[in-house]
Amino acid sequence: MVFFPACPAREEWGNLINHANGGVALTGSVLLGKVGPVIGAVDIAESEDACVFRVSLPGVARDEKVFRCDVGPNGRILIKGVSVTGERKVRRKNMVFKMQTQNLCPPGEFTVSFQLRGPIDHLNLSCNFGPDGIFEGVAKKKQQVL
Repeated sequence: MVFFPACPAREEWGNLINHANGGVALTGSVLLGKVGPVIGAVDIAESEDACVFRVSLPGVARDEKVFRCDVGPNGRILIKGVSVTGERKVRRKNMVFKMQTQNLCPPGEFTVSFQLRGPIDHLNLSCNFGPDGIFEGVAKKKQQVL
């Protein structure tokens, strides 16, 4: 797992991703989280013809305007989103609660990036963002032409 500064320069980002080589890259507010549900924990599995990945994203907005998953033909997965938990004050039913403990990821933008064994069919990806905060994707491996 590789941790990046909140706003890395484009060149710095590219260099760090290249050096991660199979690692998981986290930026933004997910770097500030301490204890509690982890944003960005990744499981990856593969079969002969496909790869599956699961990413832990508790407290992340599912709104398509702020959440997206980009997939490259080489198997690079880039997830961008916004954490909506971890605020200092919570408002519910006309009441305001001041947090006494804060273990969730702070609110704000984040990215999670990792590499599947490529090449994959990046145009044929099946994804599901479950109510349990787990984002899962299945990518077919690209058939090698001999």
